[in-house]
Amino acid sequence: MRTRTTITALAAAALLAITGCTAEDTDPAPDAPAASQDNAPKQDAPAAEPEAETAALPDLVGQDLQAAQDEAQAAGFYALDDQDASGQNRLQVLDRNWTVCSQEPAAGTHPTDTPVTLYAVKDGEAC
Repeated sequence: MRTRTTITALAAAALLAITGCTAEDTDPAPDAPAASQDNAPKQDAPAAEPEAETAALPDLVGQDLQAAQDEAQAAGFYALDDQDASGQNRLQVLDRNWTVCSQEPAAGTHPTDTPVTLYAVKDGEAC
């Protein structure tokens, strides 16, 4: 118990020593002139945000899920998600055993950071 109290006291003393500056240390001299608006450095206007890069998202419907993912990535789309189009919420463990039934967004030009969702069913199942 005594060791814990000693360590706490030392830690508190160290903290006070580190943060022990006073208001006198940080205030400007009373006879220093205040900076005027004319002498203040001019700030540039904020830079406009760069426009998102766009690319053509191909039509991936009817393709093997793995091939569709590869093609979307080759086009520049990396925010990919895949869902079970049957509504059974199955996970696509082996993407090569699934066929894409639909996609969101549809094929066309989109920003490359757009999330792409591929809805697929197991090979041999109807979409």
